[in-house]
Amino acid sequence: MLSDKSIKSFNTVDIEKIIKMLPHRYPMLMIDKVIEIVKDKSAIGIKNVTANEHYFVGHFPNKMVMPGVLMIEAMAQTCAVLVIETIGKMSEGSLVYFMSVDAAKFRKPVVPGDQLNIKVEKEQSRGNVWKLSCNCFVDDEKVSEAIITAMIAEK
Repeated sequence: MLSDKSIKSFNTVDIEKIIKMLPHRYPMLMIDKVIEIVKDKSAIGIKNVTANEHYFVGHFPNKMVMPGVLMIEAMAQTCAVLVIETIGKMSEGSLVYFMSVDAAKFRKPVVPGDQLNIKVEKEQSRGNVWKLSCNCFVDDEKVSEAIITAMIAEK
């Protein structure tokens, strides 16, 4: 059972709000919703992987596999939603940029029909720079991971 305090810090973000928060649009919008945010701490994003994704035409035509770089992008977008939601009104109109991706590992292919659960946790933040640990899961099995450092651009 969640305590009253944890309920107050728990939020969800639907696709309409994600579109308001992030500049990404099809085909580069890589998350469908964020099912959990604990501000200044963690978030869980969702990417429903479907066979009609544009990248499957060439990656790979005979065995569709989601490119690892797009899993990293989904991680980064989930991180950006956490950062923007944490900062709140002060972040309106700001962009969150990649600075680095470290320790990226791809453990299992992600294919159409999978639901990618993207779990991000803040490791640290200093000024406008955030470092986050990211893990992607399909059916509770880790499929990829990375450490992402991002910067909130000055308005």
